[in-house]
Amino acid sequence: MSPFLIVILVLVFIIIGLIIYNLSIYKKIKTFSNINDKISNLNVLQEFLDTIGKDSSVDNKLEIINNILIEKFAIKYSTIVVFDGAEYVIKASNVNEKHWETMKNLHTDEMFKDSITTATPKYITINRPDEKLSYQKMEMGRAKSAMFFPLYIDNVYIGYWIIESSEPHAFDNIDTSVLGIVKENIVAVLKTVSYQNTIENIYRIDKNTGLNSAEYLYGKGKRIADKYEQSTICMFKIINIEQINEKLGRDTGTQLIIDICNVIKRSISSEYIFVRYMGPKFAIVFSGVDIEGVESFTKSMKDEIESIKIEPKKIGTITKKKKKEEFAIAKTNFVLATYYKGTGLEEVTKKLEEYLDDCDKDESNINFI
Repeated sequence: MSPFLIVILVLVFIIIGLIIYNLSIYKKIKTFSNINDKISNLNVLQEFLDTIGKDSSVDNKLEIINNILIEKFAIKYSTIVVFDGAEYVIKASNVNEKHWETMKNLHTDEMFKDSITTATPKYITINRPDEKLSYQKMEMGRAKSAMFFPLYIDNVYIGYWIIESSEPHAFDNIDTSVLGIVKENIVAVLKTVSYQNTIENIYRIDKNTGLNSAEYLYGKGKRIADKYEQSTICMFKIINIEQINEKLGRDTGTQLIIDICNVIKRSISSEYIFVRYMGPKFAIVFSGVDIEGVESFTKSMKDEIESIKIEPKKIGTITKKKKKEEFAIAKTNFVLATYYKGTGLEEVTKKLEEYLDDCDKDESNINFI
């Protein structure tokens, strides 16, 4: 074998070796890249979970999640639309508001109707500069590719999530399995915050006192209390209201309750939460104040409301004949406990209520539990 041929063979082997080595390096880089992507995706999911646990309104949570999607996945536009039972509502979007009417009516587009019916994502893009996406009206320059994801909770269609890009074929190589996981997490968030939304809006206004009902405590009230590390929850009961109603009339008892509430409203800070808890029971959340700071004020408040005297109300044109000294005077029982930020507010109020219901029916003190 000639020396020249030997040199050629050596060079061929070297080239083959380099090719094999480069392929090995490429595979390692790709594997490392995939691991990094998975770690990044896990971080995104963790941010989702952190957002769900935030002490914030439902709409704000959805905005935060949408912003996470836009930032972490380098998405140009992202919009979450939910059907609330009456109409489609945009819950989160970074699309200009002038396009919102189009974005919340995508369910009427024939291309997306099929996606909703089959519960499968739909990817659309343009191939020529003079084309536009089927759902676009007069916005050719905004989006040139999009992915549409119908959203379901327990097999019930509740809306959709759509991501858009200003570049054609922008999602050709995107990892759809990751987006599927993200979609499921959006559904999980919507499912979780739907319960929060119910709590935030279920409370009523008591027509006599103008106070919010107990449900207010566990939604908006809790967010106010959780601005502070600890607060004091006070619950009191007008223990003789039934006797007053029986002896002097329900109208007299109602007026006594109104006067008591007006005294308390005038006495407490706007940061404190005062609700009609149930019947003759009322609750006050002294936000950011410990029990020692409330004790003296509670005693003064109890003395003041028990000094209120209400004359019997007239019934039509006739006044019931009562002894001159007979007035409606409240007798109250107070109980206080500490609430710590982030813990179960309903557990604290439940203990307070149980105490007032189970103690001696004539007890009239200020108690601490």
